[in-house]
Amino acid sequence: MYSLSDFDFDLPQDLIAQTPLAERSASRLLHVAPDKMIDRNFADIVDLLSPGDLLVFNDTRVLKARFFGVKETGGKVEVLIERVVDARNVHAQIRASKSPVAGMQIRLADAFDVTVGERVGEFYELQFPDDVFELIEAHGRLPLPPYIEHAADAYDETRYQTVYAKTPGAVAAPTAGLHFDQALLDALTAKGVKLAYVTLHVGAGTFQPVRNENLAEHNMHSEWYTISQQTVDVVQATQAAGGNIVAVGTTSMRALESASQSGVLQAGSADTRLFITPGYTFKTVTRLITNFHLPKSTLLMLVSAFAGYDTIRAAYQHAISQRYRFFSYGDAMFLTRMPSC
Repeated sequence: MYSLSDFDFDLPQDLIAQTPLAERSASRLLHVAPDKMIDRNFADIVDLLSPGDLLVFNDTRVLKARFFGVKETGGKVEVLIERVVDARNVHAQIRASKSPVAGMQIRLADAFDVTVGERVGEFYELQFPDDVFELIEAHGRLPLPPYIEHAADAYDETRYQTVYAKTPGAVAAPTAGLHFDQALLDALTAKGVKLAYVTLHVGAGTFQPVRNENLAEHNMHSEWYTISQQTVDVVQATQAAGGNIVAVGTTSMRALESASQSGVLQAGSADTRLFITPGYTFKTVTRLITNFHLPKSTLLMLVSAFAGYDTIRAAYQHAISQRYRFFSYGDAMFLTRMPSC
């Protein structure tokens, strides 16, 4: 049994990438092979995949989910939308010197008023006066991760989205996908690698560290996903032909594994609180492309479960010694599932 302390590590501050590289596919790729670490360029992913393998991408699109506003009492607030519930309602985090109460009006971005509803766990219900997505796109700000120290600008608005982002609803990017540009996707397709898509709307909880030393006591954050029958069909055809199911990012993996809890991947939509730690038996994914994750995070636990705890510890030590760039705008790893998983 592992505890929280087992997933801590020291990371030099200057290895946290603050800006993306000029070219998406120019990042580095640490190929974690069964018996060695191989330093590659991300574009080498074409050589690491075989015709008939399947890449599964998360096509969520990041919302401009951060707002600054003023309560009707005059107090300043910061709002981070966590989830769009329907066309007029959201769940959101609200930071203020004094908690708002139900029925209160908040003016956002000096442009429109929202009405505070009831608490939903750590979030508040907010009612918008018009279409949520239109108001968010027109007046919101892109919510960069807390470890990125600059305010989001127009460059971030392009680069903190994948080139295939389609379905709005996330408050954080599925960052492994940020390395793919259209030329790389075309090269993969030309080789005979298949592409499929799921949607998982990444929540702000993805950045929250686990605080319980006993991992069994951790309350996993919830995220919404959907998987189409078309994606299920291509996954099953790939499996039948002996190809690899390659998740592009931990969010794609989380969607696939959440929908495979019966033992077989099933189409549908649901909320997931799946918490993957060492000892978990993977049901669908056989390869993983992922960035480097925060200490004590659920994502570090997930990759440790997938590739092996000792393997990931060694990979992170190697990445630090070779000065790989970490986190959302950083470099990536290519991992193989442990045989026992």
